Amino acid sequence: MDDLNLQVHGYATQGFVYTNQNSWNGTDSANGSAAWTDVVVNLSAQPEPKLRIGIQARYFLLGDYGNTIRLDWAQLDYRFNEHFGVRVGDVKTPTGLLNETQDIDPAHLWSLLPQSVYPIASRDSLLSHYGAVVYGTIPLGEHNKLEYRGYGGTRIVAGADSVFQPLRDEGLSLPNGVRGTIYGATLKWHTPLPGLMLGATEDVEHTSGEIVEGPLQGTLQTARIVAPYLFGQYEGGKFMLGAEYNRSPVNSAILFPGIPAIPTPVDYRAFYVMSSYKISSKLTAGAYYSSFMNRRAPVSSGRFQKDWTVSARYDFNSYLYAKAEQHFMDGTAIGFNASDNPNLQPTTRMTILKLGVSF
Repeated sequence: MDDLNLQVHGYATQGFVYTNQNSWNGTDSANGSAAWTDVVVNLSAQPEPKLRIGIQARYFLLGDYGNTIRLDWAQLDYRFNEHFGVRVGDVKTPTGLLNETQDIDPAHLWSLLPQSVYPIASRDSLLSHYGAVVYGTIPLGEHNKLEYRGYGGTRIVAGADSVFQPLRDEGLSLPNGVRGTIYGATLKWHTPLPGLMLGATEDVEHTSGEIVEGPLQGTLQTARIVAPYLFGQYEGGKFMLGAEYNRSPVNSAILFPGIPAIPTPVDYRAFYVMSSYKISSKLTAGAYYSSFMNRRAPVSSGRFQKDWTVSARYDFNSYLYAKAEQHFMDGTAIGFNASDNPNLQPTTRMTILKLGVSF
């Protein structure tokens, strides 16, 4: 839409999930489920060379989750020069290696990003925040530069968000969700070795919200969370290798009037290693290993998850693609809820097929 200096892009995907046991993320995957649909549309305008305005909406359905249209992000971006720019609005949170691109399925080989760091049930709560991001690039020499992101604002997570499913399984609800401050910074060093990037994020959050259990009304209070991310990626020719580590220690408590505080501490440790190879112009294959553990949880299969994954993607043309993925999972810490699985088993094999169209 050149006359109006507008661009419209988007994609739609339809997934099919089968698990040999244990139903996954609200779907009836143990019997095979096609209840996984994503439709994303974004609109951007550039009224002048340094100013860009954009908005993205998403329809999402995954089993019992979603089935609604929500705003992914909406931002005004002014880039003064290559060294400094600023974004304001409902902006993407620039944490880790993949958070700023986890909403762009056509950009990835994987049907599911490593769930230890980017669980699909937490996508809405992790992707963006209300506030600002400052960004820029600092040249350090030939083939050597430093990218920086600094961000701050308010995180708001709706009460119906699937990230709260474990609480709902215990009879607790957050009618107004949670909200609180968020701030942090990300550095990405593009090293003198062509294709090698190393990075780190320090993310700080402090949220709280009203919590209800039957007739009891109280608050869920969370102490300040300081979550580091360490990551790196190498891209050379047809080969890619990436890795990321994240730790999230959360000290929270449920407070009901007249009842002693109920502590709910967790200590999440997560990492993954991934690689891919472009076999031909249309076919790409890859694999990753993803590991997650809550060190403060009782010893059981719900304390951890280890996931070996192999993937393939075929691009029929510039607009249509298909993905196939096989997961070999030990542990049930991510995506397997007691409400869906009265007889939860410690291991799961999951097959994913996905068809996507982008424009």
